[in-house]
Amino acid sequence: MPAKSKKMKITACLALAAKDEKVPVKRLYGAALDMYKSMSRKQLEDYCKLPIKK
Repeated sequence: MPAKSKKMKITACLALAAKDEKVPVKRLYGAALDMYKSMSRKQLEDYCKLPIKK
């Protein structure tokens, strides 16, 4: 599923950074925290690589 906006893509990439332990999980909230909890690392990687849908 391509990102529908730049903000969604940034949120997914932030969740991926938390999975990679580059960002502390305690700094996540809202959609980023939900993505972190519900999506696998592979799903987040794929989501961050896709272009933004116009």
